[in-house]
Amino acid sequence: MKPESLWIDGKTALVTGAAKRIGRATALALAEHNVNLVLHYRSSRDEAEAVASECRSMGVKSWTVQADLRNPEQAEGLLEKALKDAGPIHILVNNASIFTKSQLMDFSLQDLEDNIQVNAISPLLVGRAFAKQGCEGAIVNFLDTRITEYDSGHAAYHLSKRMLFTLTRMTALEFAPLVRVNAIAPGLILPPPGEDISYLQKLAPTNPLNRIGSPEGITDTVLFLLNSEFVTGQVIFVDGGYHMKGSVYG
Repeated sequence: MKPESLWIDGKTALVTGAAKRIGRATALALAEHNVNLVLHYRSSRDEAEAVASECRSMGVKSWTVQADLRNPEQAEGLLEKALKDAGPIHILVNNASIFTKSQLMDFSLQDLEDNIQVNAISPLLVGRAFAKQGCEGAIVNFLDTRITEYDSGHAAYHLSKRMLFTLTRMTALEFAPLVRVNAIAPGLILPPPGEDISYLQKLAPTNPLNRIGSPEGITDTVLFLLNSEFVTGQVIFVDGGYHMKGSVYG
């Protein structure tokens, strides 16, 4: 018996922040499963074009689009730019984010506004445009396992990701039944820019599995959520159990 094809087969996806790190890994994993890709970038044009070239080498179509998600107008117009290149977009992966050090007592309002704009408002604006297409689709938002506690060293970032968590639940209800909305909350996957793998290895004992994860663990979860046609409004923590912090009640 011929196996039933996966939902994503032949679909077209828009991945924000697709030039590097988890965004790049997600784009390539989707290309491997016959998904055409629109790759968003802000300033990493050469890296984005390189990812697009890799995707095309796998036999799918790929385009790049530029937008500064700190600008609400550019965020709101991103999907339209993708539509002009690729036609209907069936998958949206809201990966792009900024991660700035800040504390509640001294972050500037501009820092807070930038984090909320890029990490929460832009996914909402792109998501609303996505839903307005009026066709079946799926959205995956990227959160952070630390939304379950207080990341006092990145207060503005923490607030923005908590906002995106709530928006994931709200849009899952508002965009149904045509659009499914889910999220992934990664833990120790990639070290911050400027750090190497030893940075993560030192932190491995902070999760119950006492190890670090990999981008493949994230992309496998993306594929699971996209192909799970009866799942919406969910957050999957890919964090070795960190979000429980030793408690099954939190």
